[in-house]
Amino acid sequence: MTMKLKGMETFNEAKAAFIAAVKSGANEEEQGQAYASMIDGLASDVLEEAKIAARQEAEQYAIGTPADGKLSAGQRKFFNEVTTEVGYKEEKLLPQETIDEIFEDMTTEHPLLSKIGLKNAGLRLKFLKSETTGIAVWGKIFGEIKGQLDAAFSDEEEISNKLTAFVVIPKDLRDFGPAWIERFVRLQIQEAFSVALELAFLTGDGQDKPIGLDRDINNGTITGGVTTYPKKAAEGTLTFADPKATVNELTAVYEYHSTKENGKSLSVGGKVVMVVSPMDSWKVRAQYTHLNQNGVYVTALPFNLDIVESEAMTQNETLTFVTGRYDAYVGGGVKINKFDQTLALEDLELFVAKQFAFGKAKDIKASAIWTLDMTTTETVPAG
Repeated sequence: MTMKLKGMETFNEAKAAFIAAVKSGANEEEQGQAYASMIDGLASDVLEEAKIAARQEAEQYAIGTPADGKLSAGQRKFFNEVTTEVGYKEEKLLPQETIDEIFEDMTTEHPLLSKIGLKNAGLRLKFLKSETTGIAVWGKIFGEIKGQLDAAFSDEEEISNKLTAFVVIPKDLRDFGPAWIERFVRLQIQEAFSVALELAFLTGDGQDKPIGLDRDINNGTITGGVTTYPKKAAEGTLTFADPKATVNELTAVYEYHSTKENGKSLSVGGKVVMVVSPMDSWKVRAQYTHLNQNGVYVTALPFNLDIVESEAMTQNETLTFVTGRYDAYVGGGVKINKFDQTLALEDLELFVAKQFAFGKAKDIKASAIWTLDMTTTETVPAG
């Protein structure tokens, strides 16, 4: 069940600012401030909707089903206890129903994650506690551990990476019951993780995070025992200048992807996805939208190319990839524990949510970068 909130303008603006801070390489403090602003906007939106829903629910209680009744027994128990019994030393796995809805919401609300083919591996792996910076951060599974470990592990960087995010629960939200706490936790994890996953699956350099689609997986550099991967060079330029140019340019895209790295041919019809920034998306749409002889605007691209927007995509650039040729997984469930360090958050309960993730292209031909140059166009005649 996809979860949507009304009137999320403040939250969406703050989210865009957070993504911009991460993409620009802003320092930790600036990213943390942007993340905090995003969560503040989310808290405000959820609390306002909770108040409206509470009034409606009170009016319809006799004939309707209260929101708490839609939770399973396990969900009600977990979210009734989440602000009182989840201690820092005890990590608890979120109820499976909530985890399933987080995954469904991420792939529904963020089409790129769906097109990439993000899979929920459903693994119940052991989580190890580590410090976080107050934002969604990537780190080695077996990185620096604070505290006592019950067992010894080796650092197997290639298996997966750990994504950690703060989950902030306004204390006022307790007044609205476990259903609203569950909803808020779910939405917050969905947004924090989906933003981080999109950025990593597109542009991750492999250092404590997945290897992104825009990375040259054949030319990793090892520094201090850590392998990072450089960004690929552009394979060419796309202009969409006129119908003939569009066909020729997209033919080159499909030809590039129609062979694997080992030279074997690959059927890519209906499987190529083009990722563009929201700003560039409208420019591309304008290039292939025309007025037909019936006075109707028609949008069409050859070869059934699938275009997806992502705020994580660099402007004036596009990335193409073949569905099914990038391994993207999340696993280990989602574990949450209370963060007990002293912070000036009188009106908030602070928790830490963790999940494992892995991402890497099957070979170098699975994806490609192209320069977008749509400065000059020809007018397409009607008809």
